[in-house]
Amino acid sequence: MGVGVAILTVAAPSEHLEQVRLVSWFRKTWPGVRIFAIPNGGGRSMAQGSALKAEGVTPGVPDLFVPAWGLWVEMKRATGGVVSPVQREWIAYLEGIGHRVIIGRGFEDAKSQIEGMKKPTS
Repeated sequence: MGVGVAILTVAAPSEHLEQVRLVSWFRKTWPGVRIFAIPNGGGRSMAQGSALKAEGVTPGVPDLFVPAWGLWVEMKRATGGVVSPVQREWIAYLEGIGHRVIIGRGFEDAKSQIEGMKKPTS
C-alpha cells in the first residue's frame, strides 16, 4: 500500500485583491496624491453594460489613474494575467500623448515600478 502525499497549491490572488492592496498602499504612502479606479471590468447585466457604454465606459482603458503624475496602471494577477489587444492599443495611445503606463503583474510588481519612477513633487 502506498502512502498518499497531499500537494497544497496556493492560487495567486485575484486581480481585484492585488489592485485593492496597491490602492491602499499608494494612499498611505502618498496621502496628498489622488489615485482612482476606472470601472471597466467586472460582470454586469446587459442593461448595465449598455448604460455604462452610453456614459462613455470604454474597454481596454487601464485600471487606475494618478492624475498628478500622468500615470496609468494596468493591473494583472501576479501569474496568468494577459494584456488584451484593446488594452495594448490604449497603452500605446496613452504613451503616445505623453502619459506613463505601467503594467503591474501583482501588487509587489506594481509597487516596485511606482517606487522606481521619478515622480513630480505632488
